[in-house]
Amino acid sequence: MGDKRAGWGLLSTARINERLIPCLNRSGRNELIAVASRSQDAANRYAAEHGISKAYGSYDEMLADPAIDVVYISLPNGLHTEWSLRCAEAGKHVLCEKPLALSVEEVDRLREASGRCGVTIQEATMMRFHSQTSYVRDLIAQGAIGEVRMGRGLFTFTLERPGDIRLDPAMGGGSVWDLGSYCVSFARTVLQAEPVEVRAVEVAGPTGIDLSFSGHLRFPGGTFFHFFSSFASFTQVDADFLGTVGYLHLDLPWVNRENQPATVRLVSEAGVKEASTFGDGLGNRRTESRVFADVNAYQDEVESMAATVLDGADPVVTLEDSRANVAAITALYRSARGGRPVKL
Repeated sequence: MGDKRAGWGLLSTARINERLIPCLNRSGRNELIAVASRSQDAANRYAAEHGISKAYGSYDEMLADPAIDVVYISLPNGLHTEWSLRCAEAGKHVLCEKPLALSVEEVDRLREASGRCGVTIQEATMMRFHSQTSYVRDLIAQGAIGEVRMGRGLFTFTLERPGDIRLDPAMGGGSVWDLGSYCVSFARTVLQAEPVEVRAVEVAGPTGIDLSFSGHLRFPGGTFFHFFSSFASFTQVDADFLGTVGYLHLDLPWVNRENQPATVRLVSEAGVKEASTFGDGLGNRRTESRVFADVNAYQDEVESMAATVLDGADPVVTLEDSRANVAAITALYRSARGGRPVKL
């Protein structure tokens, strides 16, 4: 495609934009052209603050700009489907913050629009673009820890801002849509499988959203994955996978922080396997670590989107993939609110 660059527009002035703006500005294949807000004054202030050349006082105005090839949607969860559809109808490719949608029916509508309008609609689940994710997937596929018996994920912090949109059930609020969705997506990706049954319990907050959520997913072959997401806990982010011959620990599985390396630690047997009495083998093991330093998954995300738009490369997160993640999450909610396991 020569020196062509993908022109980007930001749909909203949400804080998460600040993760992408530097990446777009230093990219050789992307160009940040415009930002849209619900008022012209807000758009003007944001554009001036971030050095963006065009500012639009409505979303529709920006969608009419022929210079925009890709729209990054960072609106509240409950608006993702509506504006992804409107972008597609305007002939714009879409990178939409997770969750892409709140039901499988919404994903089906997006898939139909994507095909009919000839545009890519991709979910911006940042950690899926991180090289650490593919590394863990490959380790598990190669049998580095044997048959996986259990996985565990934590993603928690304390949300203390009254009126935060993540507390609004009408806008797709809740700890699972905001935090637990990463855990579910990561498990499905690295295990390369879909859950066959889920169980869950939740603690609801004053607005009715899940303030804390404990989810349990059963995968084929006797593999279990448990996660805990919360807006009411000490901040913690990590993940583990336990297999028949080894163990993996990730200290930053679904958080990308520049200048903070992420580490994958692999613990496996060393030498001859000992008898299976409790405690045997605890001293007969080796540990290897892989450090991912200076990796910016947001940069990888925008470069991958450029490759899809400009070169026709396959998206990293397909609509089928997003649909399966939404199916798992909605099943978890049904389990928590119905007090029973739910099969997929």
